[in-house]
Amino acid sequence: MSKIQLNGHEARLLGVLFEKERTTPDQYPLSLNGATMACNQKSNRWPVTDWSEAEVVVGLQGLVMKQIAGRVVPAGSRVEKFRHNARESLGLYDPELAVLSELLMRGPQTPGELRTRASRMVELPTLERLSAVLAELIGKGYAKRIDPAPGSRAERFMQLLSPNLHPLDEPGAPSPAESTPRVHAPSGVEARVGDLERKLADVSARLEKLERDLGGR
Repeated sequence: MSKIQLNGHEARLLGVLFEKERTTPDQYPLSLNGATMACNQKSNRWPVTDWSEAEVVVGLQGLVMKQIAGRVVPAGSRVEKFRHNARESLGLYDPELAVLSELLMRGPQTPGELRTRASRMVELPTLERLSAVLAELIGKGYAKRIDPAPGSRAERFMQLLSPNLHPLDEPGAPSPAESTPRVHAPSGVEARVGDLERKLADVSARLEKLERDLGGR
């Protein structure tokens, strides 16, 4: 088991900070508002949460105290932001961090699920490459192999930074269309939620840019 242990808020935040660094670099490091929105977003999370900014700031402070994250104030801005230090503090490379982040954000998963999901952040061209990354995480004490989920025969892997974060006897995050490319956009409520999340992220980024511009005058 990893010598470093995280609580539930710290674990998700670590996953979120790395994910956003890789998928939305123009919005990284994250402000408190950005980190809260990222933790509570409906996609790529299991379970879905509804954390307050107060809960998120306590989690961020915990990561800072454990030297896994740091505070920064970009030039021309008055908004404090947060970035992870996982490469240095955990001794991990980006492929390992991508897989670990998915385990932190979604819980135990099969190799196929991990390869599909982590490929949003790094290149994992084959299951053999994914297996090599998992072997590194296991060797460093950050992950382990566990039994298949009920009703399945596929092996799974879990993270050990916060081992009690997700129940092991329940199916993982639902992903009805992740094994194949998306052809049709989601409809109904899910589509509206996704659209609102994108608009909120854009508004947040615009406000922060405006603050930087005004601060520079």
